[in-house]
Formats: sequence, structure tokens, C-alpha cells
Amino acid sequence: MSSTQFEALELSEPLLRALAKEGYEQPTPIQEQAIPQVLAGKDLLATAQTGTGKTAAFSLPMLQVLSGQKGHGQIRALILTPTRELALQIDESFRNYGHYLSLTSTVVLGGVPVGAQVRALRKNPDILVATPGRLLDLMNQRHVKLDQVEILVLDEADRMLDMGFVHDVRKIVAALPKKRQTLLFSATLSKEITSLAAGMLHEPVKTEVTASASVSELINQQVLFVEQDGKRELLAEILKGKEVGRALVFTRTKRRANRVMKQLTGQGIAADAIHADKNQGARQRALAAFDRGRIRVLVATDIVARGIDVEGISHVINYDLPNDKESYVHRIGRTARAGNEGIALSFCSAEEVTILRAIERLTGVPLAVVEDHAFRSRGAEAEYQKDSGSNNKQGVAKKRREGGKPANSTQRRRSGGASGSVSGSVRDNGNGKTGSNGNTISRNDGNAHVDDNIGNRQGGTQGTSTLGPRAKSQHDNNGSTLGPAANGRRGGKGNTQNRKPIQGATGEGGNGNSKRQFGRRNRSAPTAR
Repeated sequence: MSSTQFEALELSEPLLRALAKEGYEQPTPIQEQAIPQVLAGKDLLATAQTGTGKTAAFSLPMLQVLSGQKGHGQIRALILTPTRELALQIDESFRNYGHYLSLTSTVVLGGVPVGAQVRALRKNPDILVATPGRLLDLMNQRHVKLDQVEILVLDEADRMLDMGFVHDVRKIVAALPKKRQTLLFSATLSKEITSLAAGMLHEPVKTEVTASASVSELINQQVLFVEQDGKRELLAEILKGKEVGRALVFTRTKRRANRVMKQLTGQGIAADAIHADKNQGARQRALAAFDRGRIRVLVATDIVARGIDVEGISHVINYDLPNDKESYVHRIGRTARAGNEGIALSFCSAEEVTILRAIERLTGVPLAVVEDHAFRSRGAEAEYQKDSGSNNKQGVAKKRREGGKPANSTQRRRSGGASGSVSGSVRDNGNGKTGSNGNTISRNDGNAHVDDNIGNRQGGTQGTSTLGPRAKSQHDNNGSTLGPAANGRRGGKGNTQNRKPIQGATGEGGNGNSKRQFGRRNRSAPTAR
């Protein structure tokens, strides 16, 4: 973490006040590099992995630039993002950071009725956050004009390419003024991203805070070899351990996500599932329940592998390894956010060993093998060991982290806490460390209200949010207004509601002969996301 304070970045007093209100003190490296360049009016090509504070890196300077110039009653800034969940998160960040400014914003996305979005657009917000498909539909219906846009942001650009949005993005960009400031953020810098940037950015400043496909040093990566039919019991055993505060479980298919969720709830573990077959309202309700601690476990497909910043995820568990090895990096990036530590557990059957090897080659880090758990597959482990010796000696081992890492996780800002043990020994291949004792910290307070639809946006409740001094924090069909007089931080018609504490897990973890406890970590100051 940088020792620089936000004041040194020449941010305005209203923004500094909003940051202080959120509890943010120091910028992350991407914020420290990007904010001065955006304030200077430069185009930006930024490479940074998820969880590094990219949203604040562009939203803070954008708010300052827009507030310093007189508006003209049209959309002045456009942020394109690949998923609905990420769009909602970015919109929330603009509202939080713009708490003391008189700027307006709205978000348009698919999966909800279009009527409320059209009404919000008629109010001519200053800032528009959008997913490409819905925005292009609204443009074709002549409900939105983008000829006065001053700043364009392409967030998670590589993900937009992966999801096939490149043609929609090009059509949208073609409708913008040629004279504008363009900011492109991507977790990886592929040839495709470089080509996209070349056609949209003018003499961009390049910033890179991490290497492409790198994994945060704060994530303790472990692999458990298990037969496919033993994964269900292994997952339940781990989740019943007290050290698991909040877990995000990834499966490869939507059907399996539903099945795993039902199996967990049948064993008394509070869980829900989220995937593309669920409508936007159901997805938002599941995320809200997970964010507020109503459920401890969210089972998901790769739809939420990026862009979801739910506080306090202690564990990411790969029930199935992803077919796309880069998805592994984005999956486990949901933990160890904002300078805290996290655990990534991957279940690997014999059929998935090839995927595991590809992941290790991509990240340059061998996963620590958890031995002696009750469902250990020696066949899968033997398959893995066939070539692992030569692989570790030829380059992978060169990138090992010195001394390993404690297997623990700390959540930011709020504490609640549970400690416990999981049986089984860990063979340390460079990123695992055994024998540390302590607890994991989970949040157990907070006054921000998030209703079951995250800001009450589902089902025609979308609108413009006013980031100004006369706000009353309401979010209905006419839009949401936020400001110093606001009673609710995330909408919900002005109500505030305490977050429910995360319920501690019950039951003993594991059947092995040795115990490993996740270590205690001191909480650090939160970082702007």
C-alpha cells in the first residue's frame, strides 16, 4: 500500500470529504498512477487485476473534472461495463464518491423493464453507466443521445471482448464525439485489447500495476485432489468449519450450481445460487442476501467472476476448475480484496489435472496440495505428479513466493469473527504455510441499507441518482437522489437498516490427524475500490 494520501493527488475538498466518510485514507497503486493522468485530461490504458481499486481510479477524477465545468443538459460521461452486477457496483461508487456534488447519474442494463430507464434518461443525467446491449437498444430506439459525451470509460474491456460485445462497443463509440477523453481498464493486455485501444484512444498514457494474469500475493492458493463424486461431501465439510466466514463457490455449469446449492441448504448451510438463467431480480436478491450476511455461501457460475466487490469473502472455492484458465484468476480475485488476505481452494479430479497444470503455468505459482483430507483422491494426485516435478523445476518454481503465506483471511472495515480448524495437512509448494493460529474477521455492523434488489432497482425501479446537497436518498420510479441529507446510503427510500451479523458456522471440520487453523491478521485501513 502506498504511503501517499489522497490529499496529495489534488482531489477537491468534496471528494476528500466523501472519501473520509467512507473511511478511505490512502490510494492504491492504480489510483495513485491513474488519478493525476485523468485530471490532466490524458487518455489512459490501464492494466490492473480486479480488487485493486480500479473503479475509484476513474470515478474520482471524473467527478472532479465534471464538477469543475458547467453542464449542458446532456450525458457528459459514459461508462461501459460487461455485466449488470458490475454496472450497479460502479453506479453505487459514483453516488458514494459524489455525495457532496451536484451531479446526476443513472444506470441502464438488461434484465429489467425498460420504462423506468427511459424516464431516467429523459432527465438528462450527467453520468451514464451501461451494459452495451441495453444501451445499444436504447440508442436504436432514440431514447439516448451521446453526442455531448466528454469522457468515455471502458471497464473490464477484456471481459467485454470475451462476452462478444466488441461489435456493440464499436457501434456505441462511433456515436460519440471524436474529441473526448477515453479511459480503458483491463485485467489483461492481450493483442485484441491493444488493437481495440489503438482505434479508440489517442496517445494514451499506459499504467500497469501487475503483470497480466497475475494473482494477488495475498491469496493463499490450495488444491484438494478429490474424485468428482466426493466433491459434495468435501464442500459441506469445509463449509461447516468455523474458519469459513463467507464463501463464494464456483461451478462450471448452471445446473450444477443449482444442485450444489440445494445440497448445501439440505444440510443446514445457508446458501443461494446465481447464474445466467436467473432473472436480474433473482440475481440481485441473491447478491444482497450474500452481501448482508443472510446467507454464508453463494454458488455461482463465471457470471460473477469479475466485478463483484462483496466485502468479507474469506474463501473462494472452485468446486469445478474452469475450462478457461484465465477465469481462475478472476474467480479467486473475489477474495483478498483491498489489501486483505484470503483463501482459494480448488477441487481437482483426475479429469481436471490438465486444467490445473495450465492454471499453474499461467500464474507461475504452484498450488499448495492439501493432504490427508477424508476425500483425498490418490489417483488424481498421482496423475498430477507425473509431470509436476519437471514443471516445478523448469520455470514455475522460479516464481515461487519466498517463505510462503499464512493460510488466513481478513475482511476489511468490519469485524465479527469466527475461528476454527480444518483437518488435513498442507504440502507447501511455495504459497502455503501451516501451523498458524487465529481467526478470520467478518463484518458485524454497518448502517447501510441494501434492500433485496440492491438499491431497489429491479422491476422498473431504475432511475437517476442526484449526487448533490439537496438529496433525500430515495430510489423509486422517478430516480434516486443522494446527498448530505440522505438517510440511506444505498437507496431503499431513505431507510437505514443495520446489517445482520454473519452467523458462525457450526460443526467440526475434517477427519484428518492434524489440524490447521487460519491465522489472525490485524485489520488495515480500507482502500477505495
